[in-house]
Amino acid sequence: MVEKVTESIFYVGANDHDLDLFEGQYIIPNGMAYNSYVIVDDKIVVFDTIDKSKTGEWLDNLAEVLGERTPDYLVVQHMEPDHAANVANFLKVYPDTTVVANVKTFQMIYNFFGLTLEGQKLEVTNGGTLSLGNHQLTFVFAPMVHWPEVMVTYDSTDKVLFSADGFGKFGALDVEEDWDDEARRYFIGIVGKYGTQVQSLLKVAATLDIRIICPLHGPVLSEDLEHYIGLYDTWSSYTPEEEGIVIAYTSVYGHTKKAVDLLADKLRSKGCPKVVVYDLARDDMSLALSDAFRYSKLILATTTYNASIYPFMHDYISRLVEHNFQNRTVGLIENGSWAPLAAKVMREMMAKCKKINWLDTTVKILSAINQDNQDQLEAMADELCKEYIAQNDTLANKNDLTALFRIGYGLYVVTSNDGKKDNGLIVNTVIQLTDTPNRVAVNINKANYSHHVIKQTGMLNVNCLSTEAPFSVFQQFGFQTGRSVDKFAGQTVHRSDNGLVFLDKYINAFMSLKVEDYVDLGTHGMFICSVTEARVMSNQETMTYTYYQKHVKPQPQTEGKKGWVCKVCGYIYEGDELPEDIICPLCKHGAVDFEPIEG
Repeated sequence: MVEKVTESIFYVGANDHDLDLFEGQYIIPNGMAYNSYVIVDDKIVVFDTIDKSKTGEWLDNLAEVLGERTPDYLVVQHMEPDHAANVANFLKVYPDTTVVANVKTFQMIYNFFGLTLEGQKLEVTNGGTLSLGNHQLTFVFAPMVHWPEVMVTYDSTDKVLFSADGFGKFGALDVEEDWDDEARRYFIGIVGKYGTQVQSLLKVAATLDIRIICPLHGPVLSEDLEHYIGLYDTWSSYTPEEEGIVIAYTSVYGHTKKAVDLLADKLRSKGCPKVVVYDLARDDMSLALSDAFRYSKLILATTTYNASIYPFMHDYISRLVEHNFQNRTVGLIENGSWAPLAAKVMREMMAKCKKINWLDTTVKILSAINQDNQDQLEAMADELCKEYIAQNDTLANKNDLTALFRIGYGLYVVTSNDGKKDNGLIVNTVIQLTDTPNRVAVNINKANYSHHVIKQTGMLNVNCLSTEAPFSVFQQFGFQTGRSVDKFAGQTVHRSDNGLVFLDKYINAFMSLKVEDYVDLGTHGMFICSVTEARVMSNQETMTYTYYQKHVKPQPQTEGKKGWVCKVCGYIYEGDELPEDIICPLCKHGAVDFEPIEG
C-alpha cells in the first residue's frame, strides 16, 4: 500500500490479516499494520523496514515510490523483528544505501544479521541531525520505549515525528475502528512498563512543533494530536483515564462469581459511572489488563487454590505488577472452604505496586455466600462509591461538616465563575476560623484573576486535593491564567448548589463558601467566608505541599547536564546563559522561576 503523507513523504507499509497473535500473546482480531515511510528529497531516506511476512509487498511499494532512483539512507529506529526483519533484504536490493542508526542499533544489526556495514553506516548521537536537502532531520534517543536502542526522528520541514512504536495500535489500516481502545491495549501491553521513559520523551516532544505523527503501527495521525498526546501522558503517568471499577475474578463452582455479580449490581445502583467485569479464565487477558489501567478502581476476586490462588488470577496479578500497575484503589474478595489464603497471597503479590489504596473492606467467603458476606459486599460497595454518591445531587449529604476536618496545610483548587466561564486556581492557604458558625478564610494573590472574580461575585468553592492528584491537575490550574484560558474547556463538570464547579476527581472534599468579609494583606487578599455546602468525597489523605514536592512534582534528571531548571515543573534549559526573556514551554513561567543546575 502506497499513500501520500505530505507532498514528499510516502507511506509504504503493509497490512497483515494472517497473524492471530501479536508477539505470540495479544489477540488481534483486526490484524496488524507494519509501517514504513519514504522521504523523497535531494537525498532519499527510508524509515524502517517491516515484518518478514510482507517482504515482497514492501519492496514493491518502495519500487513504486522510488521509480528510477535509489535510496541514500535507511534509518533504523527500532530493531524488533516486526520492523527490522528486512534490513538485510533491503541492502541486497539497494546495496549502496547508508544505514543510519545509533551504536546500540548497529550492535543489534550485527547480532541479528551478522552485518558489520563497514563503509556504509552513519552512526548518530542523541540530538544529531541529517540534511536531505529541503528536509532537516533530528534524531532523539528514546531508550526503553520499549527497547534500549529505540530512537525517534523529527522532520522540522514538514513538522513530522517518526515515532517508532510510540502512538502505535493493534489493527490493520483497512479496518475502521476506534483508535483509543486498541492503542490503549497496545500501549499497556507493549510499552506500559516504561512509563517514566515515555514521560521523558513527551517532555522533549512538547518542545517541538509536531503536526503529523508517523508510528510504526497504526494510522498516521494528523488531526487532534492533543488528544493522542494527552492519552499518552495519562497512560505513561499511570493516571486513571476514567472513573470506574474493574472486577477481575476466577470462580471454580460459581460461588465467587455470585459474589462478583452481587457487587456489580450494588455498584451500579450506587451511581458508579462504569462497572466492567472480567472472567479471567474466559475473557481476553490483555483487555482485562488495559482496563485495569484505564479505570480508577480494581476488585480482585478469586479462590484459594493449592495453598495459593487460582492460576488465571496468578497470571493476571503477575502482569499487573510487571506493567507497573499503580496509583489505584484496590479491594479483595477471597473464597476458601477450609483455609482461605487468597487475600493474603494477592496482597503479597502486589506489594511491589506503588501508591495502592487498599479498601478497608475485604470480603471473606467460606464456600458459599452467607448473610455476613452480603453485609461485607454492601460495605465494600459503599466504600467504593463514596465519591460517586457525593457527586449525586439526590444521594449526597450536603451538610457533612466533617469536610472541614479535611482542611490542612495542603493544596487546594479554588473554583469561581466570572459570569462567562468557570475558573480554577491552586492555593495553599485555607484555614477554618470558627465552628459556630462555620467560617473559613482563603488567601489569594491579588495578581491572580480568581482574586478579581471572587471580589466581584462573593462566591467560591474550595476543593481539597487528595494524594491521588497527578501533576496534570497543577498544570491545568496553576500553570495558566484564567484571563486568557478556559481551564474547563471541553470538560463535563459537576456543580454545587451555588452554581460553581466542583472537581469530580482527585479531591476528598469540597466546600461552597460565601464571602462575608475581606482583609487587604498587601500582595494578597483574605476572604472570610461562611460555609453554605460541604461534601466529603473519599477517605484519601489531603495533598500537602510536602507530599507534592516529594511525590507529585516531576524530579528533573539533571545528572551530567549543564544549564538551568524550572523550579515549578522541572523543565531543563541546557546552555551557559539563561535568556532573560525565556518562557518555560511546559508551565509558561519566566526566568525568575529558573535556577542553575548544580554540578
